[in-house]
Amino acid sequence: MTEPRALTGRTPLGLFGGTFDPVHYGHLRPALEAQQALGLASVRLLPCRLPPHRARPGRDAGQRLDLLRLGAREVPGFRVDDRELHRSGPSYTVDTLRHLRQEQGSARPLVLLMGADSLAGLGRWHRWRELFDYAHVVVLDRPGHASQPDGEVAAEVAGRWLDGPGALRDAPAGGFYRLPVTPLAISATRIRRLLAQGRSVRFLLPEAVRRHIHQQGLYGYPQV
Repeated sequence: MTEPRALTGRTPLGLFGGTFDPVHYGHLRPALEAQQALGLASVRLLPCRLPPHRARPGRDAGQRLDLLRLGAREVPGFRVDDRELHRSGPSYTVDTLRHLRQEQGSARPLVLLMGADSLAGLGRWHRWRELFDYAHVVVLDRPGHASQPDGEVAAEVAGRWLDGPGALRDAPAGGFYRLPVTPLAISATRIRRLLAQGRSVRFLLPEAVRRHIHQQGLYGYPQV
């Protein structure tokens, strides 16, 4: 999976992971805003097989992947990267970044996008300090609700702050930046609950995703 030649080189590549169970606009809109604000060549959406720090996804990997591909079709520059689904055991981000660095070469800036909730738990991630060896880290904040890193994480990022999006191009990895994005209080948990109750999830996720869920009777929704 490669980007067009004109977009490679020093143009940053965005990376956005999650269980996507199911994918919704609370995932896609912040990733789109990051792509535009940071000048990313594209955004790789990386569905994880088995998250290390949360419950196992309710749907199997193949079903979540199908839904994510349907959702990603709406946005030019979004690409689904399913490499974590083919690895056994927990899906560790540091392993994914290491593989991507090997593929993209030493000069290409990689940008790991994460939500403020992920930043709060970053100190519990597997080999989390090594993330900065392979990529910049950009936290997608809701305006006025930015959580602050503390403890070891705060000490690690203290000297890594970037002045602005343009600085992402100055090095392939190692920087830290916060980007305010449109606040969308949409959760996959809430969507799954609505579906199980047979209620509408229209306008919470892409229409193609909604139709597929209804047609396949996923998440307990009655088949039509």
